Amino acid sequence: MPTSLLDTINSPDELRALSPTDLPKLANELREFLVNSVGQTGGHLASNLGTVELTIALHYVYDTPRDRIVWDVGHQTYAHKILTGRRAGMAGLRQPGGIAGFPRRAESTFDAFGAGHSSTSISAALGMAEAFHQLGSSQRAVAIIGDGAMTAGMAFEALNNAGATDLPLLVVLNDNDMSISPNVGALNNYLARLMSGKFYAAARRAGEKVLSVAPPIRELAKRAEEHMKGMVTPGTLFEEFGFNYIGPIDGHDFDVLLDTLSNIKQLNGPQFLHVVTRKGKGYAPAEANPCLYHGVSRFDPAAGVAEKTGGKPTYTQVFGDWLCDMAAADTRLVGITPAMREGSGLVRFSQDYPKRYFDVGIAEQHALTFAAGLACEGIKPVVAIYSTFLQRAYDQLIHDVALQNLPVMLAIDRAGLVGADGPTHAGSFDLSFLRCIPNMLIAAPSDENECRALLTTAFLHEGPSAVRYPRGSGVGATIDAGLDAVEIGKGVLRRRGHDVALIAFGSLVAPALQAAGTLDASVADMRFVKPLDLDLLRELAHGHRLLVTLEENAVAGGAGAGVAEALAELGVIMPILHLGLPDTFIEHGDPARMLADCGLDAAGIEHAVRQRITLLPE
Repeated sequence: MPTSLLDTINSPDELRALSPTDLPKLANELREFLVNSVGQTGGHLASNLGTVELTIALHYVYDTPRDRIVWDVGHQTYAHKILTGRRAGMAGLRQPGGIAGFPRRAESTFDAFGAGHSSTSISAALGMAEAFHQLGSSQRAVAIIGDGAMTAGMAFEALNNAGATDLPLLVVLNDNDMSISPNVGALNNYLARLMSGKFYAAARRAGEKVLSVAPPIRELAKRAEEHMKGMVTPGTLFEEFGFNYIGPIDGHDFDVLLDTLSNIKQLNGPQFLHVVTRKGKGYAPAEANPCLYHGVSRFDPAAGVAEKTGGKPTYTQVFGDWLCDMAAADTRLVGITPAMREGSGLVRFSQDYPKRYFDVGIAEQHALTFAAGLACEGIKPVVAIYSTFLQRAYDQLIHDVALQNLPVMLAIDRAGLVGADGPTHAGSFDLSFLRCIPNMLIAAPSDENECRALLTTAFLHEGPSAVRYPRGSGVGATIDAGLDAVEIGKGVLRRRGHDVALIAFGSLVAPALQAAGTLDASVADMRFVKPLDLDLLRELAHGHRLLVTLEENAVAGGAGAGVAEALAELGVIMPILHLGLPDTFIEHGDPARMLADCGLDAAGIEHAVRQRITLLPE
């Protein structure tokens, strides 16, 4: 027999059968389950603990999945997954074959829209609301957007579009910034209920109709209403976009949540509900340090998460140390991040050089053009950015940076596969989309020491440059503390063998060297994807029967394609085997297992090469 309320909930239909008085007990059980479950699997914790009541209330009031709930960003959806039939699946969260850590349409009908990147929810929900209108359906669309996601221009583009419609779209701002928490109390909760009620809406419409015959008086009344709201709420901005602003309200108070959402559901036109929540709510260590508990590995809930110390430095740490050292050597250096200070390794830099550190928010497009403007006036910007997020600033990279040949350096973290975060965060395409851009310098280090040297090389280059490196640690190479550069476009022959030459880029140099021992193959660490070392390619082509390119990037248009193009230009015709990421989105899982499944570990490389050798003429 079920021992808890949570055990009885396998769908929102069962949730909606509960009495409102049961919901606080359900929230407590759900929060306890989350802590224990994520302790077993790892994942995003603090953000999910903060949205428990909001998630319950949304599913309680709205007829999901008929009504659509669009989450933004995706790492606040674990409670949503648990309440929509995936409680048992949480044991395999982000594991091979298990459920994803983000909403995913293919996983559940309750996941209305996939989300791994931020700031997409309002656009998607507006599209759904318009589709319902076109189809004559009474379905509703709700977008829940995290406060950080509101820093992206895309969110405001969508607000601007939505505010010009009369569609019944609800945008919920999940605000977990405690700076406004003093504003959330009995008065604001009362005003939110009042402003979301039918009487207020009817009175407002009637007043607008009466005053429409006297425009000056109507404008005066509108300004008076905005002034009154503005004294207790920060909603004037959203009113100007055409939304009816409601809030802020306490996102952990079921009475207020249920009343307000129920009222809003009866209203027409775009509505904006401001909800204040607390990251890590209900688990003291996460409340005290939500940054540490944002994304966690497996841990004991009783003991909490321990700060990581010791071990091999990650590529991210290598970059962070280099950035501080180079900043000390060159006062022109500034560091820019689109809201990824911790993830990209800029914590120490932000502390040591606060006036030269710029976190521009979740605004990758702005980050690139801001860097371009700095570069125009003699500053040397370094933009620290994940490969997957660089995709969002592609036009700015081409139009604002590369076309003007400006010295903007990209430090591209999380290049290649990223493990449990899966395809939304994988850096599978950067070599392909960067290689075709004129003026670009592209480097891919094979170990930690080479990473430091190539970062220096790219920084000193008087043009656009990119250094891409993987998530996690490298091979454990000894790191030279200097700031020495290497010659641009020159690779290194790491091993000389016979018949087969492995032409490896970045992270695949290490498995290439492992495979080369049994194959008796030559191994080239190319270092640069653009420009390629043509002399080294020509040498390898003339001394071997088979060339094999290796990259942790999509084969289509990647570094291997560049090698084939270069050899064709040189007039070299010979067999080439391209090994890299296949033409598919690769599921989440253990990083080493994922590479092995793609045939990019030493055993996979050896197997692929031996198969191809059998097809070569004697």
